[in-house]
Amino acid sequence: MNALELKNIRKSYGDDLVISNLDLTVKKHQVKVLIGASGSGKSTLLRCINLLEEIDDGQIFLDGEDISAVGVNADSVRSSIGSVFQAFNLFPHLTVLQNITLAPRLVHGYSQEEASAEAQELLRRFGLLEKAHQYPDLLSGGQQQRVAILRAIICKPKLLLLDEVTSALDPVLIAEVLSLISELKRDGMTMVIATHEMGFAKKVADEVLFLKDGQILEAGSPARMLEDPQSQELKSFLYALEEAGRL
Repeated sequence: MNALELKNIRKSYGDDLVISNLDLTVKKHQVKVLIGASGSGKSTLLRCINLLEEIDDGQIFLDGEDISAVGVNADSVRSSIGSVFQAFNLFPHLTVLQNITLAPRLVHGYSQEEASAEAQELLRRFGLLEKAHQYPDLLSGGQQQRVAILRAIICKPKLLLLDEVTSALDPVLIAEVLSLISELKRDGMTMVIATHEMGFAKKVADEVLFLKDGQILEAGSPARMLEDPQSQELKSFLYALEEAGRL
């Protein structure tokens, strides 16, 4: 069974068609990376998958269940999907440990002791245990984003969505975050990632998807997509990244 399947997804804002008849399948333990210029539909697609945006047409299946069907409890669905965005969105008045344990306790029914033990093990594993009782404002951007990712995975989601999680960071901090994500891939986490970090895409993706105007224009292995692009649109996109020093 596929972890995620999108069939004929369509999403518009008024007359602006953002996602156009898009199909996507993600197998369990697979990592698919979305690339494309700003405005190509990457972020909107991720927001449709976790039901933060309502699709106009099509179907979304998570572990075989149609989560886009009328009457589906969106909050229940989102409890099975981990989502991390460009903004860290940590609660500034809560410590790192409190941020990570909030959802397990309030949404998933963990006891305080269970949630704390799980959170501390994650923090220990990823080198952040000494930050457990600090507040987010005292952390670097890379540390904050790593905490946000740990918060998203503590309840072992069926799917992890990452939307430009390194775009607000400098190169040193980017490396910290990408290292964590690479380890999650080794653990078998199913992920859909939108990024402009082509080196990272090449390292972690099982398949790279190039979006333009809300459609998947080209798809293939990272090596093929980045070293032998077929479409003129992808060639132009990669050229622009190279000129900007991001390839």
